[in-house]
Amino acid sequence: MTSLSVEILAADAAEPITSAGNAQLGIAVLAGIAVIVLLITKFKLHAFLALTIGSLALGAFAGAPLADAIKSFSTGLGNTVAGVGVLIALGAILGKLLADSGGADQIVDTILARTGRRAMPWAMVLIASVIGLPLFFEVGIVLLIPVVLMVAKRGNYSLMRIGIPALAGLSVMHGLIPPHPGPLVAIDAVGANLGVTLALGLVVAIPTVIIAGPVFSKYAARWVDIQAPEKMIPARPSEDLEKRPGFGVTVATILLPVVLMLVKALVDIVVDDPENGVQKVTDVIGSPLIALLAAVVVAMFTMGRAAGFTRERLSSTVEKSLAPIAGVLLIVGAGGGFKQTLIDIGVGQMILDFSKDWSIPALLLAWLIAVAIRLATGSATVATISAAGLVAPLAEGMSTGEVSLLVLAIGAGSLFFSHVNDAGFWLVKEYFGMNVGQTVKTWSVMETIISVVGIVFVLLLSLVL
Repeated sequence: MTSLSVEILAADAAEPITSAGNAQLGIAVLAGIAVIVLLITKFKLHAFLALTIGSLALGAFAGAPLADAIKSFSTGLGNTVAGVGVLIALGAILGKLLADSGGADQIVDTILARTGRRAMPWAMVLIASVIGLPLFFEVGIVLLIPVVLMVAKRGNYSLMRIGIPALAGLSVMHGLIPPHPGPLVAIDAVGANLGVTLALGLVVAIPTVIIAGPVFSKYAARWVDIQAPEKMIPARPSEDLEKRPGFGVTVATILLPVVLMLVKALVDIVVDDPENGVQKVTDVIGSPLIALLAAVVVAMFTMGRAAGFTRERLSSTVEKSLAPIAGVLLIVGAGGGFKQTLIDIGVGQMILDFSKDWSIPALLLAWLIAVAIRLATGSATVATISAAGLVAPLAEGMSTGEVSLLVLAIGAGSLFFSHVNDAGFWLVKEYFGMNVGQTVKTWSVMETIISVVGIVFVLLLSLVL
């Protein structure tokens, strides 16, 4: 266990900063979440400010001294950013190199050139899933939309038959697979093993993306039969490049951190001896920081230099990749502050007190909490962070596999029914030229299918693990 993990666990085990009863704490939690929801939805306040104000309001409603509430929020923010901030930054750099070097276009063009008409929806899932590994959801959409629109237009496909599989691939990666911010923070909050969570996440993700993508797209295409809007087909990112990196080396670079983390998880399970030399090596190279850092360094050569980038161009690409993630880092950090405030006022013990007499499984409870926050705030990341803070105490006494499944249950719940308070809803609507009703019948239903199918497979895995 890292020193960071020890610090977080120590903070999580802190004595409650209030002596309020369960009824008052329950009301305080509902009021705190209501403040966040109102500020985000009604007053259109940035999620960072909403989470900050909501955390302080939560402490006040619970009867905590303001100084203690501020300390809890600051501690949670600091621990969360320390735990995942560098990983988010490295993921952003890798994604920017993938896009600007033409590596993403190379993957897309190669797969499409070798894919028949009937297999095209499956190819779109594959493209979105591979490209979506290092990219934030919004960046992935912006990167993939031109491809989706061009394939639909060139092949005269229904836009939904091509678009839904691509969106499903991106969304599943975003909600279930680290190193995306939501899963990373949930892993941090409940003390899950990243490698095991990644492995189990892939087991859940594959059938989920097949059902929500190629299978559901058949019905979505019948419900909303539209063609690609001409005005939304922009220039491709790599059109000004004279050369692009190869297909094989690009895919290998993207998958490098995933492979390193999976190797670490496998060695930890098979060898299970911290003093073993092989395990010591894999523990280092398979740590998220080293795995992603290695991929970024390799990408500078396999993608950047392969595309003819000078040192100045590489430096500029890295610099430009970091600016857009400032908001994400602040939201994730503030979510961690909200989580720590929940823990410090004693909400964890309250949930344990309530749930010990329920027949509802912990995994289903975690999913339901994430669903409720997702519906209220519209943010998958906020839902994941908040739910992880609420259910973190349930992880005590669970096996390594069960704790990882708890993370996946939260991730699945965070994707439930995207609607008008979600930025992704409007992004899909505008890019695909749909009205609100059409977007609900396609995008919103697809997100719900991912969430429901995801929790079903998580519960099935729990029977085995």
